[in-house]
Amino acid sequence: MAGPSGVPVFERFFRSVAQLKVDKNDVKRFREFVDEMVDDIAVAGRNSARANGRDVIAPMDLPITKGIQERMREFDKLEEADDIRALLGQVVRRPPAEVTFSAETEAMLPELFGGLGVAFARALRLADPDVVHPTTDLWDRVTDLFRQVY
Repeated sequence: MAGPSGVPVFERFFRSVAQLKVDKNDVKRFREFVDEMVDDIAVAGRNSARANGRDVIAPMDLPITKGIQERMREFDKLEEADDIRALLGQVVRRPPAEVTFSAETEAMLPELFGGLGVAFARALRLADPDVVHPTTDLWDRVTDLFRQVY
């Protein structure tokens, strides 16, 4: 996702969600990773829509777990949520090839990004309960874990 970095917003987000201090490199790495996760979920949604004879991805096509749905609701309640939505709204997300997002699905993408972000920040904290400034090794371990699960 290109566009405004929103570093201060994401720094506040990490402090709020998991009491972590992150820098601009962490924010860049985080945004790239969560964007990758959203894209992977969208590809799975495309496959589901196609299997059901549709070329429009509906929210029901996205494989969103109960846990991520709960994190999406938590994201919605965060003070930083509106600022993050505004940042994400400045960048047009392209759906996987040969399909389109329904309006409902498109509106849901910032919430999905936020829910994944909450889960990721908390996973950093769970992986190292004492961490203040996540190391590259910790980021790598948690991103590897997410890739194994999702």
